[in-house]
Amino acid sequence: MNATRLSLHVLLLSAFASVAPAQAPSPPRAARSVHLRWPAPKADLFYLELTVEQSTPGSYFMACGFNHGYFGIQELANGNKVVLFSVWDPVNPHDLTAKADQTPAEQRTEVLGSEPDVKVSRFGGEGTGGKSMWSYPWTIGETCRFCVRGVVEGEKTTFTGYFFLPAENRWKQLATFRTITGGKPLAGFYSFVEDFRRDGKSPGEVRRARFGNGWVRTLDGDWVSLQRAKFTADQTPLDNMDGGIAGEGFYLATGGETKNQAPLGSVFQRQPIPLPPAPSPTGDKAPSGK
Repeated sequence: MNATRLSLHVLLLSAFASVAPAQAPSPPRAARSVHLRWPAPKADLFYLELTVEQSTPGSYFMACGFNHGYFGIQELANGNKVVLFSVWDPVNPHDLTAKADQTPAEQRTEVLGSEPDVKVSRFGGEGTGGKSMWSYPWTIGETCRFCVRGVVEGEKTTFTGYFFLPAENRWKQLATFRTITGGKPLAGFYSFVEDFRRDGKSPGEVRRARFGNGWVRTLDGDWVSLQRAKFTADQTPLDNMDGGIAGEGFYLATGGETKNQAPLGSVFQRQPIPLPPAPSPTGDKAPSGK
């Protein structure tokens, strides 16, 4: 080997030696988010019942999700429990860096009302919008009832979130928000279980809930029972998540020792069963038929 080739060989060896080995990807810091997506027609009311079976701090059990917001219960990182109803601004819907105050005033979700003990504020970091939060010590095994009403007003839609208080036999108004939707009603129905603590330990803890007795009221005034659900999840590279049929409804689970039995994309369908009427805040009741 001549001197020139030898020098080139040494140079290449030195270059390769200086390249650090590729690092293995960091393990996920959060459990995988799992969803049930409900095929249903456009509506003005969306009703669903949710029962938490296992929880841990930093969990969101979301019952009534739709194209412009979501509604459910949370166990906060400090163990406190709340009901949460949020509606997005028409901008920054998927921007994880968007700050609450950066949305132009004319495009911000409007707050039209809430009960006095409900805290209403703006949020950012997952899109931007308006949120309402009410402290409520829900318990494992308690069936919570949610209803969202959507009223189209020109290019905007007003959304109201109601939570049923069995001890008082009444619906509590979390908040009424109005946002620019292009005149769209309630649509895009879904539910989920999410880990928002994201501390690296939370993927090892189980979150599980049942969802059932779901209904939407169509724009023609007909009640439609939610009997089918599609199982989906986010991109977190974990397999300890599951979903399926549970009794007269459906379930979602993620984290800990959860065993995956249903492939993503599975469509679950329960058999038609007589369901009790689903009262709504407007006084209407869903038929107990199909």
